[in-house]
Amino acid sequence: MQRRHLLQTSTLGALLCATWQQAWALSLGDLSSADASSGLKAALSQGAQAAVSLLGRNDGFLGNPKVRIGLPGYLEDAAKVMKSLGQGKRIDELVVSINRAAEAAVPMGQDLLVGAVQSMTVTDAKNILTGGDNSVTAFFADKTRAPLGQRFLPVVNEATEKVGLTQKYNAFAGKAASFGLLKPEEANLAQYVTGKTLDGLYTMIGEEERRIRQNPAGAGSAIARKVFGALK
Repeated sequence: MQRRHLLQTSTLGALLCATWQQAWALSLGDLSSADASSGLKAALSQGAQAAVSLLGRNDGFLGNPKVRIGLPGYLEDAAKVMKSLGQGKRIDELVVSINRAAEAAVPMGQDLLVGAVQSMTVTDAKNILTGGDNSVTAFFADKTRAPLGQRFLPVVNEATEKVGLTQKYNAFAGKAASFGLLKPEEANLAQYVTGKTLDGLYTMIGEEERRIRQNPAGAGSAIARKVFGALK
């Protein structure tokens, strides 16, 4: 009796699993789960590589107002005062250096981004396909923000040290943070720039995601066009 119950339970579980897979495929315009997974991986890889290509070059951050890294709130206001006192050159050097640091760091993350795509689970795929317009971006942020931050930080630190203002920034920003004028993570230059680098990277992945969703025909992979075309 118990054996029969276990067999029935196992059979029911298998039927439910098969039904779910079929419903998912039908919701994508009769695409198979394999097609859906392949299409997603192609689109995600494309989006990640496009973002890295756009940002990991000269002026990738500095010349793009969507991701250009400025000084955090209070320090930006203080910088305006310093510029009025003739210190504008040093401030400009700092802003250029932190954006150059971000541009240097981003290419080092491409393998982690692609690795996240290759390890994507069925649950990840379902969440992306049934999620909103930023579900791809959320996937990458969840899977890669911590390891990318660890990889970017020493690169950013080395690049910002070259300008010779890191210690002065940290001392000034540390005092500002102690008075609640800055967030704790903004009080250290390398950590602040690393965080903004990641924000910029995910912003551009989001831009690529929206482009693919809005115009599946322009997606580079045939399977990606098939999947996202079925979602429109």
